[in-house]
Amino acid sequence: MYGFGVIKAFSITLKNFLIPSRMFTHHQYPDRKLGPLDLAKQADKNILLYALKNPKNIIKSLLGLVVQSDKFPQHARFRGQEFAWYEQRCTGCASCAKYCPLGIIEIVTERSGDYLQDGEKYKIDVFDIDIGRCMFCGLCVEACPYDALHMGSGFEEGVYDRQNLIVDVEKLKKSTKHPSAWFRPQLNEESYNPQGNDPLEWSQVGRHVRPSSKDQQGKWADR
Repeated sequence: MYGFGVIKAFSITLKNFLIPSRMFTHHQYPDRKLGPLDLAKQADKNILLYALKNPKNIIKSLLGLVVQSDKFPQHARFRGQEFAWYEQRCTGCASCAKYCPLGIIEIVTERSGDYLQDGEKYKIDVFDIDIGRCMFCGLCVEACPYDALHMGSGFEEGVYDRQNLIVDVEKLKKSTKHPSAWFRPQLNEESYNPQGNDPLEWSQVGRHVRPSSKDQQGKWADR
């Protein structure tokens, strides 16, 4: 029925305004401080009995000294506020920079003289991504023809200076590679979880296997 979705949305808003349990919800990240009620609930005991048997823990919890790591689970295709870039797979074609709708990727290249039989691979002097202006749409990842650029899985990138939000080529090289499985079906097929699995090398993330020079010469000879 027309308008049913709007009515349903307004009902959710009213619940958030009227139900006390929804009005005062909060979540402490990444470590949640546990109060006496939380400790008793985890021990599956009455608060009075727990306080009599564990007075030290009660005092610590009242002082805010009892903490517990409490992170929400992330999907493998979660797009975080970082990027995983594999230099070995990048040819410097700048497709990612061309397709970025905000123009936040700057790439400067020069001739390298490598892989001339393939059309030559560029030497990358500058590869800057301004994540302070990035909306993390992922178009740069979609545009990359060689699976060199991936969305990352982390999001704790807060800094005090906006200049530090520019990720340069050295940071991209040194960063630990936990690529998101977003728009990467090969990672989905392998059931790769960036939060739980080991970092991936450049040879593990591509959809295409580069043929050897000998194989390429053989193909041209057959023609």
